[in-house]
Amino acid sequence: MRRKWRVALPVMALIATGALIAPVFLDQPGTDTSQRRVSRRSRDRGADDPIPVLVANARRADVPVYLDGVGTVRPANTVTVRSQVDGQLLKVLFREGQDVKKGDVLARIDPVPYQAALDQALAKKAQNESLLENARRDLERYTRLAETNSVTKQQADTQRATVAQLEAQIRSDQAAIDNARATLSYTEVTAPIDGRTGIRTIDEGNIVKASDANGLVVVSQIQPIAVVFSVPQQQLGRINKAWTQGALPVEALDSENRNAIDKGMLLVVDNQVDPQTGTVKLKAEFPNRGLALWPGAFVNVRLLVETLKDVTVVPTSSVQRGPEGPFVYVVSPEDTAVVRKVTVGHQNDTDAVINAGLKLDERVVTTGFARLADNAKVSVPAADGSAPKPPEPRQRNRTRTESSAGATTTR
Repeated sequence: MRRKWRVALPVMALIATGALIAPVFLDQPGTDTSQRRVSRRSRDRGADDPIPVLVANARRADVPVYLDGVGTVRPANTVTVRSQVDGQLLKVLFREGQDVKKGDVLARIDPVPYQAALDQALAKKAQNESLLENARRDLERYTRLAETNSVTKQQADTQRATVAQLEAQIRSDQAAIDNARATLSYTEVTAPIDGRTGIRTIDEGNIVKASDANGLVVVSQIQPIAVVFSVPQQQLGRINKAWTQGALPVEALDSENRNAIDKGMLLVVDNQVDPQTGTVKLKAEFPNRGLALWPGAFVNVRLLVETLKDVTVVPTSSVQRGPEGPFVYVVSPEDTAVVRKVTVGHQNDTDAVINAGLKLDERVVTTGFARLADNAKVSVPAADGSAPKPPEPRQRNRTRTESSAGATTTR
């Protein structure tokens, strides 16, 4: 008896395990049971059910035409402030990153040797002025004596030459004074332009020289600021034609190329095309009031070259491409999608300008192309945004379901 149970227990366990896992294997893809279930679901759904789509109406609008590019931000003006004289740097009068005005004193250099040179030039001039005054008096005496032949005319002429020589010396002394005074003024280093200072390259107490290449600090004008960008040479004629009709606006865009961070105007079109890249450089100026643009940074820009007036516009997503060219699915009043060939005049990320093939207010499909075909029935959401009502299951399927439910209940 125990031997019989030892044989029967494993067999019963195998049978129970098979009963549990059989439905799993029968329902695997590719099995007859799975195919029958998929076929039944397909019949329940119906091959003729409308395809859900989203639509948009063709409309009339003004469409701007932009040329896009990537530019480099540059200061409107930039100056490396250098000392014009040699000497010890006594005082730095600016903060790094400070906004300065033209003429503001940025630093002071030891003025003592240059003040001494100025004083020497002034003394030299005073000495020569005294000699000139004495020479003029002698000339007056020699002139009167020469009239009475008390002295020779040669002596009078010699004295006249001495006076002229001293007058020339006075003018030379004045030039030396002006030079010394200018050199002394260079001991005060001033800002040559309005702008913002950078990081200084030298500290107080150091000896500065006029030959220093790095200078004291760099001052950059960032309000306004410039952006230099390139466009293909094929667009040059279009830009020049538009520019003759008026100033062309330029927008600087954020990193996502969506929102304008500043708006400016085209300033310069370069006078030559780069033969290596086939592009031409353009320069635009921006007010940069919010300091959104910074020198040296890359920025996306777009140049407005034209505005298409009162044209037929549809969403770009509605335009499809086929072997015979662009087309759209037009939804008829009976909610049937019909293929319509169109001529696209201009297209951007959001809108497509349709030159031919579409009428105002016609509905075009924008989403739901996966199962869409010509003359296919579609379902469009209601105007309030609610989803379309799902189709009722066919009578045969409902009867079968009810009978199945009744049979189950009877059991």
